[in-house]
Amino acid sequence: MEKYIDLIMNFVRDMGFYKLFHNFLNDTVVYSELIGADITVAAGWKTLVMILVALLLLYLAIKKQFEPLLLIGIAFGMLLTNLPGAGMYHSELWTEFMRPGSTLGYGDILKHGGLLDILYIGVKTCVYPCLIFLGIGAMTDFGPLISNPKSLLLGAAAQIGIFVTFIGCFFLAFPQEAAASIGIIGGADGPTAIYTTSKLYPGLLGPIAVAAYSYMALVPVIQPPIMRLLTTKKEREIVMKPLRQVTRTEKIIFPIAVTIFVALLVPSATPLVGCLMLGNLWKESGVAERLCKTAQNELMNIVTIFLGISVGATATAANFLNLETLKILAMGVVAFGLGTGSGVLLAKFMNLFTKDKVNPLIGSAGVSAVPMAARVSQAEGQKANPSNFLLMHAMGPNVAGVIGSAIAAGVLIALFA
Repeated sequence: MEKYIDLIMNFVRDMGFYKLFHNFLNDTVVYSELIGADITVAAGWKTLVMILVALLLLYLAIKKQFEPLLLIGIAFGMLLTNLPGAGMYHSELWTEFMRPGSTLGYGDILKHGGLLDILYIGVKTCVYPCLIFLGIGAMTDFGPLISNPKSLLLGAAAQIGIFVTFIGCFFLAFPQEAAASIGIIGGADGPTAIYTTSKLYPGLLGPIAVAAYSYMALVPVIQPPIMRLLTTKKEREIVMKPLRQVTRTEKIIFPIAVTIFVALLVPSATPLVGCLMLGNLWKESGVAERLCKTAQNELMNIVTIFLGISVGATATAANFLNLETLKILAMGVVAFGLGTGSGVLLAKFMNLFTKDKVNPLIGSAGVSAVPMAARVSQAEGQKANPSNFLLMHAMGPNVAGVIGSAIAAGVLIALFA
């Protein structure tokens, strides 16, 4: 018996199984992080909190359906980047990449980075937000805006929250680039917030993206109290005249004219607005149905996947668990509330000078959460007057808000990039 045991032991030793097992054990998180004590208590505590935050966001996205298409990806990317030892995202690479005078390039990221580092290149180069706008344009009907050009003013008024919040953040000792990135949350436009932050202050991308999409999901919760506070029941009961029928020619000319206007006025906003209008032109031309459907479906879905998990990857414990994040969440609510209130108040002001009264509720749809904000206006209008149908009227300011937030982002980027 001892002879056979000696043979087995010699075989194990000769084949190097012990060494292989030892190498495998050293590579596991349990050994290297807990037994090897390569991680500090503070860092371990923060990592655990971030994992719990990721699980909470997954719960909100799946159970409560808070922007699930993007929030699931963001939360799972956050989970992956905070799992010790996974090595999927390396914040130190990007810190060095963005350091002035750094010789690190995208080739080095591809060579030394993990999967999420590679996917994040699409965020850093702002490719993903622009492609998202391409899909949004292919799904958007600008007819209500063309039919009622006054709604463009309501969409513009809702952007006041962006600039007021920017000023507030500046006084809270945020750098001007960070203040501009936080202010853009007030537009309730996730891709625009990501685009602006990537250009101006990438270090805050994780908290700002989570705040922007969380508040977009909370539109039906945040907006109604503000709308009721700023309007009377009589104002909420106003019935607006039906919109005129917009011709196909008008719908084709509109995206071309807007692109030229924005490119000449705010060149920094051209990538976003140009992609938005190209997608819309495919839709309205009637001769590019295949491209329109691809932009609406396959392309939109693929980019949404990449955008979500790569943005979530930036939410590391070091970037997320600090006082700045709490300030961002607080100022995001302020920006969103100011944007909602500004649109409502401008509609009330317009009624002082116009014969055909505007229901102030549609002013709240000037934030660019399409079409959720328009549906909230419709719901509040019907509560006051069951025979009132405001959805199409609210879509005018709603789509104007998409253009307005992109232009606001372009202005901020031109000022501070």
